[in-house]
Amino acid sequence: WEFNGSFYQPSAFLMMGIPGLEALHHWISISFCALYLIALLGNSMILFIIKKTQSLHEPMYYFLSMLAVTDLGLVLCTLPTTLGVFWFNMRRIGFDACLAQMYFIHILSFIESSVLLAMAFDRFIAISHPLRHPSILTKTTVIKIGLAIVLRGMVSLLPIPFLLKRLTYCGRTELSHSFCFHPDIMNLACGDIKVNVFYGMIILLSTVGMDFIFIVLSYILIIKTIIGLATKEECLKALNTCVSHICAVLVFFIPMIGLSMIHRFGKNVPPLVNTLVAYTYLIIPPALNPIIYSIKSSHIHEALLRALQRKSE
Repeated sequence: WEFNGSFYQPSAFLMMGIPGLEALHHWISISFCALYLIALLGNSMILFIIKKTQSLHEPMYYFLSMLAVTDLGLVLCTLPTTLGVFWFNMRRIGFDACLAQMYFIHILSFIESSVLLAMAFDRFIAISHPLRHPSILTKTTVIKIGLAIVLRGMVSLLPIPFLLKRLTYCGRTELSHSFCFHPDIMNLACGDIKVNVFYGMIILLSTVGMDFIFIVLSYILIIKTIIGLATKEECLKALNTCVSHICAVLVFFIPMIGLSMIHRFGKNVPPLVNTLVAYTYLIIPPALNPIIYSIKSSHIHEALLRALQRKSE
């Protein structure tokens, strides 16, 4: 412990695996390893295919590349500590290292939310204004959108580590997960955390919350446009281009909203439920997104088959 008058700060936190199932951590780690491996290979494959396939150099696939990079970042942020806990029972993480991990996890989560919004905007323009789509979403515009997304995440979350560092901690050092999460660290403090709660809620609502609202509005406009199409075949064809994105949105936002609600209001929720929702939020989307797009996107699917055929030859 570092002592400075009445100010106490732990030198380290203790991470938690799955409460009540500590004896089975080695067996449980097999499923985690499989998910991490799928996420790493799947997202790397998506990036490789988009880079090597000239026909995929379009806004939709540029945004998909951003999503894949973000998912790889989330995996690399949580993989060392999660497998360290499950394999070697390495529960200790330094205070500053925990804040750094937390910062990058939240940045990448916010970036993923914003990329999903950009993809929804791309689908809206492609369906509602197909002739103007190439002129509206040029390569330069996509790059600017990407930079704006990253800057928004970095700047909006920059005060969070400093707000946590100013708090006084009093005895409890055990986190609820095998990674560092802002509400989890904040709840270990014994001082006034109203500023942290207020700022965290404002940032969450003004970024992820607004992203979700605009995604819903985009799909309302998309559905309105699709209904106005002449034939049933055109409607189904237009809607089919959105299926992958809709699945990615649901896979990301449902566990994120659930985890946020548990941390804010679920004081009596069993620790096991809290832990499972947290792992679902951070591990399942990076593993499922490349599978979803490989199956549902005909262009990705065809490019993948061509790449596999070239290797077999």
